[in-house]
Amino acid sequence: MEKIYTIKDIAELAGVSKGTVDRVLHKRGKVSQDALDRVNEVLDKIDYQPNLMARSLKKTQIYSICVLLPDSKNDPYWQPCIDGINDAKKEFKSFNVKVEIFLFDATSTASFVETNKAVLNAAPDAVLLVPLFHKEAIDAIETYNSKGIISSIFNNQLKSNAIKSFVGQDLFQSGRIAARLLDLLIQKGTIAIIHIDEDYENAIHMQEKEKGFRDYFENLEKGKFEIKTFKVKHPQFKTTLKEYLEANPNISGLFVTTSKAYQVAKIIAKNPEKKIALVGYDLLENNLEFLNNKTIDFLIHQNPKRQAYLGTTSLIEYFIFEKEIRTQKLLPIDIINTENAKDYFL
Repeated sequence: MEKIYTIKDIAELAGVSKGTVDRVLHKRGKVSQDALDRVNEVLDKIDYQPNLMARSLKKTQIYSICVLLPDSKNDPYWQPCIDGINDAKKEFKSFNVKVEIFLFDATSTASFVETNKAVLNAAPDAVLLVPLFHKEAIDAIETYNSKGIISSIFNNQLKSNAIKSFVGQDLFQSGRIAARLLDLLIQKGTIAIIHIDEDYENAIHMQEKEKGFRDYFENLEKGKFEIKTFKVKHPQFKTTLKEYLEANPNISGLFVTTSKAYQVAKIIAKNPEKKIALVGYDLLENNLEFLNNKTIDFLIHQNPKRQAYLGTTSLIEYFIFEKEIRTQKLLPIDIINTENAKDYFL
């Protein structure tokens, strides 16, 4: 059987006291460089793994984590995120950690700001949030940081030294993949990037996807494709998009940057004699309906449930197991069509 090493064993192998080993393992107190090197050398040789479970049981402090994300009542994309957070809560329910969900309106920067104020009033140890709006998210994260509150993000990338970690996909690369798919589907013509509902000027994920999409086509043969951007909001969405497509009959491809591809599919499906290639995001029931009838050609799966689960568990394990939080966890970018969609529901 593989030997289980105790602190006493490590101290004897390193030629130091048990107290010195304890300080090295728990990263507290002063240790000379010589003693530190000797202990670490032993730890490397024996591949020492601390008994994290026993350590966590000795803790009496209750840690508080607040998760801030858009309300799924306004956009079903976010429901899997809530499910992922609840899975993490259930998995670690026996430990001294409390996870609370705060919801905001994804179409309102004011709602995002007010919800962050509510989170701040809750005085958590850490916050996991979707930084949907750039400036407001940076302000909120810097405020948390000034209060000693750990900030991690998921779904949308954001650059700030105050951010502990990011879980999600490379949105720029995601945009390039969407561009590659449309390049395979159509020979030439006009492609429209469709941004639905959210404030594009402040929506990080839309901007990054568009940047990646345009970057792909900038490296292709000049004049092969014309790329346009169209931003639209409810309640005029259906009428406005219909008018836009009628005014631009040369459009042969559409890239929808959110999970609302089905709303575009409903409109183009009414004119079946004119085939327009369509690429969007996420395995929503409505999207799958139009994927199966081939109005939507491809969906890019962002795996929101997994993103939220990993973001939550990384913070939980940091507090109860002292497990280091990875700066970045990038999930694979899955391409879904009619042939493999069913595999994601097994």
